Amino acid sequence: MSTLTKPVRVLVVGCGNMGASHATAYHTFEDFEICGIVSTGKSKEVLNEKLGGGYALYSDYAEALKATQPDAVCISTYPDTHEAFAIMAFEHGCHVFIEKPVADTVEGAKRVVEAAVKANKKLVVGYILRHHPSWAKFVEVAQELGKPLVMRMNLNQQSHGYMWDVHRNLMKSLSPIVDCGVHYIDVMCQMTRSKPVWVSAIGARLTEDIPAGNYNYGQLQIRFEDGSVGWYEAGWGPMMSETAFFVKDVVGPKGCVSIVAKEAGGAGKSDNVDAHTKTESLRVHYADLDANNAFVKEDEWINLTDEPDHQELCNREQQYFLKAILEDVDLTDHMNDAVNSLQIAFACDESVRTGEVVRL
Repeated sequence: MSTLTKPVRVLVVGCGNMGASHATAYHTFEDFEICGIVSTGKSKEVLNEKLGGGYALYSDYAEALKATQPDAVCISTYPDTHEAFAIMAFEHGCHVFIEKPVADTVEGAKRVVEAAVKANKKLVVGYILRHHPSWAKFVEVAQELGKPLVMRMNLNQQSHGYMWDVHRNLMKSLSPIVDCGVHYIDVMCQMTRSKPVWVSAIGARLTEDIPAGNYNYGQLQIRFEDGSVGWYEAGWGPMMSETAFFVKDVVGPKGCVSIVAKEAGGAGKSDNVDAHTKTESLRVHYADLDANNAFVKEDEWINLTDEPDHQELCNREQQYFLKAILEDVDLTDHMNDAVNSLQIAFACDESVRTGEVVRL
Protein backbone atom coordinates (compact mmCIF):
# COMPACT_ATOMS: atom_id res chain seq x y z
CA MET A 1 0.00 0.00 0.00
CA SER A 2 1.10 3.57 -0.64
CA THR A 3 2.20 5.73 2.27
CA LEU A 4 0.75 8.79 0.52
CA THR A 5 -2.22 10.28 2.32
CA LYS A 6 -5.22 12.01 0.81
CA PRO A 7 -5.78 14.48 -0.65
CA VAL A 8 -3.29 13.86 -3.44
CA ARG A 9 -1.83 17.23 -4.48
CA VAL A 10 -1.77 17.44 -8.27
CA LEU A 11 -0.20 19.93 -10.67
CA VAL A 12 -2.30 20.35 -13.84
CA VAL A 13 -0.17 20.98 -16.94
CA GLY A 14 -2.05 21.90 -20.12
CA CYS A 15 -5.52 23.46 -20.05
CA GLY A 16 -7.05 22.53 -23.40
CA ASN A 17 -10.00 20.20 -23.86
CA MET A 18 -8.54 17.19 -22.03
CA GLY A 19 -6.58 19.19 -19.46
CA ALA A 20 -9.68 21.17 -18.50
CA SER A 21 -11.72 17.96 -18.15
CA HIS A 22 -9.10 16.34 -15.90
CA ALA A 23 -8.83 19.52 -13.84
CA THR A 24 -12.61 19.52 -13.42
CA ALA A 25 -12.37 15.96 -12.08
CA TYR A 26 -9.65 16.94 -9.58
CA HIS A 27 -11.67 20.01 -8.55
CA THR A 28 -14.72 17.80 -7.92
CA PHE A 29 -13.06 14.99 -5.97
CA GLU A 30 -12.20 15.48 -2.30
CA ASP A 31 -9.31 13.01 -2.62
CA PHE A 32 -7.46 15.34 -4.99
CA GLU A 33 -6.26 18.90 -4.45
CA ILE A 34 -5.08 21.06 -7.34
CA CYS A 35 -1.88 22.82 -6.22
CA GLY A 36 -1.25 24.67 -9.47
CA ILE A 37 -2.32 25.10 -13.11
CA VAL A 38 0.24 25.49 -15.90
CA SER A 39 -0.06 26.71 -19.49
CA THR A 40 1.96 29.02 -21.71
CA GLY A 41 -1.09 31.01 -22.86
CA LYS A 42 -4.36 32.39 -21.51
CA SER A 43 -6.05 28.99 -21.13
CA LYS A 44 -4.97 28.72 -17.48
CA GLU A 45 -6.85 31.91 -16.61
CA VAL A 46 -9.94 30.67 -18.46
CA LEU A 47 -9.81 27.32 -16.66
CA ASN A 48 -9.16 28.90 -13.26
CA GLU A 49 -12.18 31.14 -13.69
CA LYS A 50 -14.31 28.16 -14.76
CA LEU A 51 -13.28 26.36 -11.56
CA GLY A 52 -14.16 29.34 -9.38
CA GLY A 53 -10.70 30.92 -9.19
CA GLY A 54 -8.20 30.68 -6.37
CA TYR A 55 -5.68 28.29 -7.92
CA ALA A 56 -2.01 29.22 -8.35
CA LEU A 57 -1.18 29.85 -12.01
CA TYR A 58 2.15 29.29 -13.76
CA SER A 59 3.52 29.81 -17.26
CA ASP A 60 6.69 27.77 -16.71
CA TYR A 61 6.39 24.04 -15.91
CA ALA A 62 9.78 23.63 -14.23
CA GLU A 63 9.12 26.64 -12.03
CA ALA A 64 5.68 25.27 -11.08
CA LEU A 65 7.16 21.89 -10.11
CA LYS A 66 9.66 23.52 -7.75
CA ALA A 67 7.14 25.96 -6.29
CA THR A 68 4.28 23.52 -5.65
CA GLN A 69 6.13 20.25 -4.82
CA PRO A 70 3.13 18.14 -5.98
CA ASP A 71 2.44 14.48 -5.28
CA ALA A 72 1.26 13.97 -8.86
CA VAL A 73 1.35 15.72 -12.23
CA CYS A 74 -1.35 15.62 -14.92
CA ILE A 75 0.14 16.24 -18.37
CA SER A 76 -2.28 17.20 -21.17
CA THR A 77 0.05 19.29 -23.34
CA TYR A 78 0.99 18.70 -26.98
CA PRO A 79 2.73 15.34 -27.55
CA ASP A 80 6.17 16.81 -28.33
CA THR A 81 6.46 17.89 -24.66
CA HIS A 82 5.24 14.64 -23.07
CA GLU A 83 8.55 12.84 -22.70
CA ALA A 84 10.46 15.74 -21.13
CA PHE A 85 7.60 16.78 -18.85
CA ALA A 86 6.92 13.23 -17.60
CA ILE A 87 10.58 12.46 -16.90
CA MET A 88 10.97 15.77 -15.06
CA ALA A 89 7.94 14.88 -12.91
CA PHE A 90 9.38 11.46 -12.03
CA GLU A 91 12.73 13.07 -11.15
CA HIS A 92 10.78 15.26 -8.70
CA GLY A 93 9.22 12.15 -7.11
CA CYS A 94 5.75 12.61 -8.62
CA HIS A 95 3.21 10.15 -9.95
CA VAL A 96 2.12 10.97 -13.52
CA PHE A 97 -1.14 10.88 -15.41
CA ILE A 98 -0.38 11.60 -19.06
CA GLU A 99 -2.63 11.98 -22.05
CA LYS A 100 -1.88 9.61 -24.90
CA PRO A 101 0.48 9.20 -26.58
CA VAL A 102 3.15 8.68 -23.92
CA ALA A 103 5.67 10.45 -26.16
CA ASP A 104 6.15 11.51 -29.77
CA THR A 105 8.60 8.66 -30.45
CA VAL A 106 8.66 5.00 -29.43
CA GLU A 107 12.10 5.37 -27.84
CA GLY A 108 10.80 8.38 -25.93
CA ALA A 109 7.85 6.37 -24.63
CA LYS A 110 10.22 3.64 -23.45
CA ARG A 111 12.32 6.25 -21.63
CA VAL A 112 9.21 7.55 -19.85
CA VAL A 113 8.31 4.04 -18.69
CA GLU A 114 11.91 3.45 -17.54
CA ALA A 115 11.78 6.72 -15.56
CA ALA A 116 8.53 5.64 -13.88
CA VAL A 117 10.00 2.28 -12.90
CA LYS A 118 13.25 3.86 -11.66
CA ALA A 119 11.35 6.39 -9.53
CA ASN A 120 8.91 3.69 -8.32
CA LYS A 121 6.03 6.00 -9.21
CA LYS A 122 2.77 5.39 -11.07
CA LEU A 123 2.35 6.18 -14.77
CA VAL A 124 -1.24 6.11 -16.00
CA VAL A 125 -1.85 6.81 -19.70
CA GLY A 126 -5.13 8.36 -20.85
CA TYR A 127 -6.67 5.43 -22.70
CA ILE A 128 -10.17 6.72 -22.12
CA LEU A 129 -11.99 3.85 -23.88
CA ARG A 130 -10.70 1.41 -21.26
CA HIS A 131 -12.92 3.16 -18.71
CA HIS A 132 -16.12 2.99 -20.77
CA PRO A 133 -18.44 0.09 -19.77
CA SER A 134 -19.87 -0.29 -23.27
CA TRP A 135 -16.43 -0.40 -24.89
CA ALA A 136 -15.37 -3.01 -22.32
CA LYS A 137 -18.48 -5.02 -23.31
CA PHE A 138 -17.63 -4.49 -27.00
CA VAL A 139 -14.19 -6.05 -26.38
CA GLU A 140 -15.71 -8.87 -24.31
CA VAL A 141 -18.28 -9.83 -26.98
CA ALA A 142 -15.65 -9.62 -29.74
CA GLN A 143 -13.51 -12.13 -27.82
CA GLU A 144 -16.41 -14.62 -28.00
CA LEU A 145 -16.73 -14.51 -31.81
CA GLY A 146 -13.92 -16.98 -32.52
CA LYS A 147 -10.76 -16.40 -34.53
CA PRO A 148 -9.69 -14.81 -36.76
CA LEU A 149 -11.36 -11.46 -36.19
CA VAL A 150 -11.98 -8.71 -38.74
CA MET A 151 -11.95 -5.35 -36.90
CA ARG A 152 -13.22 -2.25 -38.72
CA MET A 153 -13.06 1.15 -37.03
CA ASN A 154 -12.75 4.82 -37.90
CA LEU A 155 -12.95 8.32 -36.45
CA ASN A 156 -13.04 11.08 -39.05
CA GLN A 157 -13.61 14.55 -37.64
CA GLN A 158 -15.01 17.45 -39.64
CA SER A 159 -13.13 19.96 -37.52
CA HIS A 160 -13.49 23.72 -37.79
CA GLY A 161 -13.07 26.80 -35.59
CA TYR A 162 -11.21 26.07 -32.36
CA MET A 163 -10.90 22.32 -33.06
CA TRP A 164 -9.19 22.95 -36.42
CA ASP A 165 -6.63 25.06 -34.55
CA VAL A 166 -6.12 22.17 -32.12
CA HIS A 167 -5.75 19.61 -34.92
CA ARG A 168 -3.31 21.75 -36.92
CA ASN A 169 -1.15 22.16 -33.80
CA LEU A 170 -1.27 18.41 -33.12
CA MET A 171 -0.19 17.65 -36.68
CA LYS A 172 3.06 19.54 -36.14
CA SER A 173 4.21 16.47 -34.21
CA LEU A 174 1.76 13.62 -34.92
CA SER A 175 -0.53 12.37 -37.68
CA PRO A 176 -4.22 11.59 -37.01
CA ILE A 177 -3.61 7.83 -37.28
CA VAL A 178 -0.97 8.05 -34.55
CA ASP A 179 -2.78 10.46 -32.22
CA CYS A 180 -6.21 8.80 -32.45
CA GLY A 181 -5.09 5.42 -33.74
CA VAL A 182 -3.38 4.37 -30.50
CA HIS A 183 -6.84 4.13 -28.87
CA TYR A 184 -8.23 1.79 -31.49
CA ILE A 185 -5.03 -0.21 -31.96
CA ASP A 186 -5.17 -0.75 -28.18
CA VAL A 187 -8.77 -1.97 -28.52
CA MET A 188 -7.79 -4.36 -31.36
CA CYS A 189 -4.91 -5.76 -29.31
CA GLN A 190 -7.30 -6.34 -26.38
CA MET A 191 -9.76 -8.12 -28.68
CA THR A 192 -7.23 -10.48 -30.26
CA ARG A 193 -4.59 -10.74 -27.50
CA SER A 194 -2.38 -11.77 -30.41
CA LYS A 195 0.91 -10.34 -31.67
CA PRO A 196 0.69 -7.94 -34.63
CA VAL A 197 3.06 -9.09 -37.39
CA TRP A 198 2.83 -6.39 -40.07
CA VAL A 199 1.15 -3.09 -40.89
CA SER A 200 0.35 -1.22 -44.07
CA ALA A 201 -1.00 2.32 -44.29
CA ILE A 202 -1.84 5.13 -46.71
CA GLY A 203 -2.31 8.84 -46.19
CA ALA A 204 -3.22 12.04 -47.99
CA ARG A 205 -2.47 15.74 -47.43
CA LEU A 206 -5.80 17.46 -48.09
CA THR A 207 -4.84 20.97 -46.99
CA GLU A 208 -2.07 23.54 -47.38
CA ASP A 209 -2.62 24.44 -43.69
CA ILE A 210 -0.21 21.74 -42.49
CA PRO A 211 3.53 21.37 -43.17
CA ALA A 212 4.63 19.71 -46.39
CA GLY A 213 5.24 16.00 -45.86
CA ASN A 214 2.51 15.73 -43.22
CA TYR A 215 -0.97 14.32 -43.87
CA ASN A 216 -4.40 14.91 -42.33
CA TYR A 217 -6.07 11.72 -43.58
CA GLY A 218 -4.72 8.24 -42.96
CA GLN A 219 -5.86 4.62 -43.08
CA LEU A 220 -4.04 1.66 -41.58
CA GLN A 221 -4.27 -2.13 -41.78
CA ILE A 222 -2.83 -4.60 -39.26
CA ARG A 223 -2.37 -8.36 -39.56
CA PHE A 224 -2.05 -10.37 -36.35
CA GLU A 225 -0.27 -13.67 -35.69
CA ASP A 226 -3.62 -15.49 -35.21
CA GLY A 227 -4.84 -14.42 -38.66
CA SER A 228 -6.96 -11.52 -37.38
CA VAL A 229 -6.93 -8.29 -39.38
CA GLY A 230 -7.73 -4.73 -38.33
CA TRP A 231 -8.53 -1.58 -40.26
CA TYR A 232 -8.70 1.98 -38.97
CA GLU A 233 -8.98 5.41 -40.59
CA ALA A 234 -8.78 8.92 -39.23
CA GLY A 235 -9.04 12.28 -40.93
CA TRP A 236 -9.15 15.83 -39.53
CA GLY A 237 -10.23 19.07 -41.09
CA PRO A 238 -13.03 21.20 -42.53
CA MET A 239 -13.07 19.11 -45.72
CA MET A 240 -13.90 15.80 -43.99
CA SER A 241 -17.26 14.11 -44.50
CA GLU A 242 -19.47 14.20 -41.41
CA THR A 243 -21.42 11.15 -42.63
CA ALA A 244 -18.42 8.81 -42.65
CA PHE A 245 -16.97 9.09 -39.18
CA PHE A 246 -18.52 6.34 -37.11
CA VAL A 247 -17.69 2.69 -37.88
CA LYS A 248 -16.98 0.32 -35.01
CA ASP A 249 -17.59 -3.23 -36.19
CA VAL A 250 -15.99 -6.62 -35.44
CA VAL A 251 -16.62 -9.84 -37.38
CA GLY A 252 -15.62 -13.38 -36.39
CA PRO A 253 -16.56 -16.91 -37.49
CA LYS A 254 -19.48 -16.98 -35.02
CA GLY A 255 -20.98 -13.62 -36.03
CA CYS A 256 -20.33 -9.95 -35.41
CA VAL A 257 -20.77 -7.13 -32.93
CA SER A 258 -21.27 -3.52 -33.92
CA ILE A 259 -21.56 -0.25 -32.07
CA VAL A 260 -24.73 1.42 -33.33
CA ALA A 261 -24.65 5.13 -32.54
CA LYS A 262 -27.69 6.61 -34.21
CA GLU A 263 -27.51 9.88 -32.27
CA ALA A 264 -23.71 10.21 -32.33
CA GLY A 265 -23.68 9.52 -36.05
CA GLY A 266 -26.04 12.40 -36.81
CA ALA A 267 -25.32 15.63 -38.61
CA GLY A 268 -22.87 18.01 -36.94
CA LYS A 269 -21.58 15.43 -34.43
CA SER A 270 -18.21 14.47 -35.93
CA ASP A 271 -16.26 17.11 -33.99
CA ASN A 272 -18.13 16.57 -30.71
CA VAL A 273 -15.96 14.83 -28.09
CA ASP A 274 -18.96 13.11 -26.50
CA ALA A 275 -19.79 11.53 -29.87
CA HIS A 276 -16.34 9.93 -30.12
CA THR A 277 -16.96 7.53 -27.24
CA LYS A 278 -20.75 7.28 -27.27
CA THR A 279 -22.01 3.77 -27.97
CA GLU A 280 -25.78 3.94 -27.35
CA SER A 281 -26.26 0.29 -28.40
CA LEU A 282 -24.31 -2.87 -29.22
CA ARG A 283 -25.83 -5.08 -31.91
CA VAL A 284 -24.74 -8.72 -31.77
CA HIS A 285 -25.33 -10.89 -34.84
CA TYR A 286 -25.08 -14.70 -34.72
CA ALA A 287 -23.87 -16.65 -37.78
CA ASP A 288 -25.60 -19.97 -36.86
CA LEU A 289 -27.71 -21.44 -39.69
CA ASP A 290 -30.29 -24.27 -39.78
CA ALA A 291 -30.62 -26.98 -42.44
CA ASN A 292 -32.20 -24.46 -44.82
CA ASN A 293 -29.41 -21.89 -44.27
CA ALA A 294 -31.78 -19.65 -42.33
CA PHE A 295 -30.51 -17.84 -39.25
CA VAL A 296 -31.20 -19.71 -36.00
CA LYS A 297 -31.04 -16.68 -33.71
CA GLU A 298 -32.20 -13.13 -34.13
CA ASP A 299 -29.78 -10.27 -33.58
CA GLU A 300 -29.40 -9.25 -29.94
CA TRP A 301 -29.34 -5.62 -28.81
CA ILE A 302 -27.31 -4.75 -25.73
CA ASN A 303 -28.24 -1.40 -24.24
CA LEU A 304 -26.10 -0.64 -21.22
CA THR A 305 -27.65 1.88 -18.85
CA ASP A 306 -24.21 3.12 -17.74
CA GLU A 307 -23.41 5.49 -20.63
CA PRO A 308 -20.91 8.05 -19.29
CA ASP A 309 -20.35 11.32 -21.12
CA HIS A 310 -16.86 12.68 -21.81
CA GLN A 311 -16.50 14.38 -18.42
CA GLU A 312 -17.64 11.30 -16.53
CA LEU A 313 -15.08 9.20 -18.44
CA CYS A 314 -12.36 11.65 -17.40
CA ASN A 315 -13.64 11.38 -13.82
CA ARG A 316 -13.29 7.59 -14.01
CA GLU A 317 -9.77 7.87 -15.41
CA GLN A 318 -8.78 10.00 -12.42
CA GLN A 319 -10.47 7.59 -10.00
CA TYR A 320 -8.30 4.86 -11.52
CA PHE A 321 -5.21 7.08 -11.15
CA LEU A 322 -6.07 7.62 -7.48
CA LYS A 323 -6.58 3.89 -6.94
CA ALA A 324 -3.24 3.13 -8.63
CA ILE A 325 -1.46 5.55 -6.29
CA LEU A 326 -3.17 4.68 -3.01
CA GLU A 327 -3.39 0.90 -3.53
CA ASP A 328 -0.04 0.50 -5.29
CA VAL A 329 -1.64 -1.10 -8.37
CA ASP A 330 0.83 -2.94 -10.62
CA LEU A 331 0.76 -0.97 -13.89
CA THR A 332 3.34 -3.06 -15.79
CA ASP A 333 0.83 -4.35 -18.36
CA HIS A 334 -0.81 -0.93 -18.63
CA MET A 335 2.51 0.74 -19.47
CA ASN A 336 3.62 -2.04 -21.84
CA ASP A 337 0.30 -1.88 -23.70
CA ALA A 338 0.70 1.90 -24.10
CA VAL A 339 4.18 1.50 -25.62
CA ASN A 340 3.03 -1.42 -27.80
CA SER A 341 0.08 0.44 -29.32
CA LEU A 342 2.28 3.48 -29.96
CA GLN A 343 4.93 1.32 -31.63
CA ILE A 344 2.29 -0.12 -33.97
CA ALA A 345 0.90 3.36 -34.73
CA PHE A 346 4.35 4.71 -35.62
CA ALA A 347 4.98 1.67 -37.83
CA CYS A 348 1.78 2.66 -39.67
CA ASP A 349 3.11 6.21 -39.97
CA GLU A 350 6.33 4.83 -41.44
CA SER A 351 4.30 2.81 -43.95
CA VAL A 352 2.47 5.96 -45.10
CA ARG A 353 5.73 7.81 -45.66
CA THR A 354 7.62 4.95 -47.37
CA GLY A 355 4.79 3.25 -49.23
CA GLU A 356 6.01 -0.10 -47.90
CA VAL A 357 4.62 -2.78 -45.60
CA VAL A 358 6.33 -2.59 -42.20
CA ARG A 359 6.99 -5.87 -40.42
CA LEU A 360 6.95 -5.78 -36.64
